[in-house]
Amino acid sequence: MQFTPHFLDEIRNRIPLVQLVGKRVNLSKRGSEFIGLCPFHNEKTPSFTINEDKGFFHCFGCGAHGDIIAFLMLDEGLTFPEAVERLSSEAGLEMPKETPEERNRQKEASSLFQINAFAQEWFTKQLMSPPAQSARSYLEQRGLNFEAIKTFGLGYSPNDRNSLSKELNTKGINDKILTNTGLLINTESDNKPYDRFRGRIIFPIKDIRGRVVGFGGRSLGKGMPKYLNSPETPIFQKGSLLYGLDLARKIARDLGQLVVVEGYMDVIALYQSGIKEVVAPLGTAITDNQLAQLWKIVDDPILCFDGDEAGHRAANRVVERALGQIQPGKSLRFIRLAQGEDPDSIVRLNGPDSFRSMMADAEPLSALIWRIVGGEQKLDTPEKLAAVSKKLDDMMKYLKDSDMRKIFRKYYRDRIFSLRSENTKIEASTTKNMITDTHAHNEKKTDSTSVPPRALALSAEAALARQRSLLQILLNYPVLAEEFHEELEKFPFSAPRFASLGDALLRSCQLSEIDTNEKKILDLNSIAGERLKEELIKSGLQELAVEVIKIGSIHFDGAAKEDTLEDANAIQKARIQIRHLLDLHYKLVNMEDFKREATEVLAADMTEENWEKLKATIDSMDEAPGTEDYIPEGPITNDGIKQ
Repeated sequence: MQFTPHFLDEIRNRIPLVQLVGKRVNLSKRGSEFIGLCPFHNEKTPSFTINEDKGFFHCFGCGAHGDIIAFLMLDEGLTFPEAVERLSSEAGLEMPKETPEERNRQKEASSLFQINAFAQEWFTKQLMSPPAQSARSYLEQRGLNFEAIKTFGLGYSPNDRNSLSKELNTKGINDKILTNTGLLINTESDNKPYDRFRGRIIFPIKDIRGRVVGFGGRSLGKGMPKYLNSPETPIFQKGSLLYGLDLARKIARDLGQLVVVEGYMDVIALYQSGIKEVVAPLGTAITDNQLAQLWKIVDDPILCFDGDEAGHRAANRVVERALGQIQPGKSLRFIRLAQGEDPDSIVRLNGPDSFRSMMADAEPLSALIWRIVGGEQKLDTPEKLAAVSKKLDDMMKYLKDSDMRKIFRKYYRDRIFSLRSENTKIEASTTKNMITDTHAHNEKKTDSTSVPPRALALSAEAALARQRSLLQILLNYPVLAEEFHEELEKFPFSAPRFASLGDALLRSCQLSEIDTNEKKILDLNSIAGERLKEELIKSGLQELAVEVIKIGSIHFDGAAKEDTLEDANAIQKARIQIRHLLDLHYKLVNMEDFKREATEVLAADMTEENWEKLKATIDSMDEAPGTEDYIPEGPITNDGIKQ
């Protein structure tokens, strides 16, 4: 069976040779190459090398040599088609079908590279012709030198309907084939084809091997669209290509960094200034395929979008796309440009060092996410914090890797908890002062008005009791930490020692689906308990956990009794009690909001009526915690209703 060069190249591009060989050979990096003991003959001194940039391996001992397909053939004794089939499956590619139509497509595709090479050569010559004076003036105005123009193969298409097609017709290439390449367009009126690119500066677009697969054209004057690309062809798929990658890949791999900009001119301007590890998508949003290519070269490519609204939207879109693909060790960084700036203008006005400095200071993906959800705003109210938390939860849903999702959630949970703690301290201080001042004011007016004593202290004490009760239940029934994982992540443990136990519970979770079948729940609880025990020992929290379990809780202590741990019905009751605790927490959060509103009203208008409203709210908070009915003993049905 025959395979197109494009299909084989796609396999080579999707699967790094080092990744495949590394499963069989212990490799170490030496310079720009990898070296190890040859798997094809016995040796004590490494002589087997891999050149990832060129995509081949070579053994200086036995002479074995080839690409990723050849390695699999030698290593596993496969035929060429068998090796291709194995690798195509690993790369997520569908094997081409051997049909007469497929053979014709292969033949057509093989000719497209040659036709595009002819076209580029002709475009390049036209750039030096008298009609191209305006194009040369534009490139000079943009600061491009001859070397950069030559390196990127820039050209010019005359403002004529058939000049290119006439030239290529002389080489035996008919209009039908030229239409298939996208170089010609058929008119609907008279079905007479004409040149797609007319009166434009031409940017050849190359694949990773440096072959011309299509073209981009920039209009001169008021022609629309401003930039025009070749249409999709068998060798040109915009979402799979990065402009300049053929020149940038080796440099980027050696430097360990790669910057992505928006357009052709940005790439060329940076390259010319000495920043050669630069690529750009082809006028479209970055695709999954392009992100995968970037991550194959470096672990954290830098994205730099123009400093306009469109650039900001593009950054937001790529964040959502990246979260769906991101894996441990892979990330993105971002350069923020001011309104009206682009990489081209920065290096022309301030020099390459200024842009290098921006690359060094590029913000991580986590920081951009925080900005997108509004984390940089003044988050001085529970409502604002809740809004940011909700947006973060929505974004975290894009993360497919469960470990990454847990780590990201904990990172942002800690940030929000830190802000919430700061706000609570400020609010508590303000409330205390306001109550003191208002009480003094009212003492002058009447002796009948007084502030409920120890209101704030009782509220804090009851909150700690609730937190301890929740931990007691979860430490005894860790399987329920899996079930209530999402809410446990958000629960605001105020005592650091309680927060550390909550984090240990979260770290021990594996986010598995919880089977509530009574016959299996005890086994699941045992498994979860072993994971939790390992985590507590590793974190040095085992003694604290024992202490928390043994302290008598104010509420819900029935679920923590040792003699009920082997009772599936007790687990069901514990589940109900956790729900009760969480509902109580949210009720009290609402009461805190009422207190804050009452305090603000009193501050604005210090009347007896407003003072009484604040007092009533504080009284309610004083009475609410600590007086909830304990769920009594008794059989519990599967739906949680007592019989």
